[in-house]
Amino acid sequence: MEQEQQLGRRALLGAAALGTGAMVLGAAGTAEAAGHSGPASYKELPVPTVVGHRGACGYRPEHTLGSYQLALDMGADVIEQDLVPTKDGHLVCRHENDITATTDVADRPEFAGRKTTKTVDGAAHTGWFTEDFTLAELKTLRAKERIPDVRQRNTLYDGVWQVPTFEEVLKWAEREGRARGRRIWLHIETKHPTYFRKLGLGLEERLAKLLRRYGRDAADSPNFLQSFEPSSIQRLGKLGVRCPKVVLLDEPAVKPWDFVESGDPRTTADLLKPEGLKWIAGFAQGIGPWLPQVIAQDDKGKLGEPTTLVRDAHAAGLLVHPYTMRNENSFLPLDFRVGDDPAAYGNALGALKAYFATGIDGIFSDNPDTALLARQAFLRS
Repeated sequence: MEQEQQLGRRALLGAAALGTGAMVLGAAGTAEAAGHSGPASYKELPVPTVVGHRGACGYRPEHTLGSYQLALDMGADVIEQDLVPTKDGHLVCRHENDITATTDVADRPEFAGRKTTKTVDGAAHTGWFTEDFTLAELKTLRAKERIPDVRQRNTLYDGVWQVPTFEEVLKWAEREGRARGRRIWLHIETKHPTYFRKLGLGLEERLAKLLRRYGRDAADSPNFLQSFEPSSIQRLGKLGVRCPKVVLLDEPAVKPWDFVESGDPRTTADLLKPEGLKWIAGFAQGIGPWLPQVIAQDDKGKLGEPTTLVRDAHAAGLLVHPYTMRNENSFLPLDFRVGDDPAAYGNALGALKAYFATGIDGIFSDNPDTALLARQAFLRS
């Protein structure tokens, strides 16, 4: 019965998604022309929801306004930002505070002396870090492709965009929302919050202030908040931010870093159990698991049978937004790879169909257009 209800919900929301085919194909202005303001609640988003992972980073350098814009133009339902702070306390969009691989900082002789080794969440990293730069200094840098060996075509756009501040993204979302006649949904992650709090650069207070300033702190605001550290999500709730929240889940043996710091003995494996999910449901509306936690892989990397995670999470009242789908062979399960070139595209559509069949509520994708096409085919099947 639960599976039938889930399929019925997907079919209903899928029909709505298919009814906006032009938007799925990225036709700007369609919503405005139709007089449609978009989903008023996260519960009204198309299912499975397509989240543009770091924008559309399969095609543009990640976490740039160019990547976000392309994801929106492609029709992504929600667009993701990762937040880290600068030395002077501004929130900027980078997947990591180590900006060595995602900017041209290594080529800037004026910043050669900033290279250093730091331990972040127990792991040593050598490079350049956002917390050692003022915003003005960071704005002199230019973004570049993080994995050029896999995405050589993306290097065409190296140097085109700056590192955006989160406030710039909020302003961009406001502009695009007015132009398209609908609200622009964001999926916002606090990165390494315990690490930054110990540096006096607490993320949650800064994020809450910006969300309030732009009217995005309410229960029906068009954004999700996410973190690998449950205490960050709890802190945002205590700060009065009521929009939907998602706890991200690492590999089973890993402890959230706030648990390490506080002495909490639980690992991700504990949070994946029904009692752990019930605990999460006390302060969040969803989880963001690693894809192999949704469908296990064998020792060769082939997909096996779905786990009980989706069923268990839904029983606890939680959405499931797993990460991350990418088109390239090197990122796909072995049975969905095509040919021997790790940078070539594999059967991403087939892999997406397999994940959608588990009943997930959404998925993070580097290639939003591929995920949208897979959703369209899946809901018609």
